[in-house]
This record gives sequence, structure tokens and C-alpha cells, in this order.
Amino acid sequence: MTAVLVLFGVLGGAVVLLVVILMRRTSSRTETADGLLIEREARLQAQIDRVSFNDRAVDNSLPTTSDAYHRRHRPR
Repeated sequence: MTAVLVLFGVLGGAVVLLVVILMRRTSSRTETADGLLIEREARLQAQIDRVSFNDRAVDNSLPTTSDAYHRRHRPR
């Protein structure tokens, strides 16, 4: 019985420690203009990738026919 109580005590302590660590973390939101532009680019790229690499766009097509290939290999 003592071993079970010690086990639950250790598990409870670990949970409390994790909650304290997570509550102390600040939400690291970007407030500078450069950071906001980087976040916007990443969000737009993620949206493009979701459309380009869904199952209908990828199945039964050559690797060089996708929109992503043309975007990455176009001359600048």
C-alpha cells in the first residue's frame, strides 16, 4: 500500500511541476514588424503547401507537374 501511495505522490508531483512550468512560460508572440512578416510568410506557405500536397494534387501526377515544383524552380 505504501508503494502505491509513493507512486501516486511521485506522479502527482510530476504533474504539478509540469503545470507550473507551463504556466510560467510567456506566450512568445511576435510584436515586431519583421517577426510579423515572417509569421505571415510562414502561414501563407503552409496554406500553399496544404493545397499543393493534398491527395488529389499528388496522386497520379509526375513530380514536375505540381504547382510547388514550378514555384520553386521558376527563374527570378
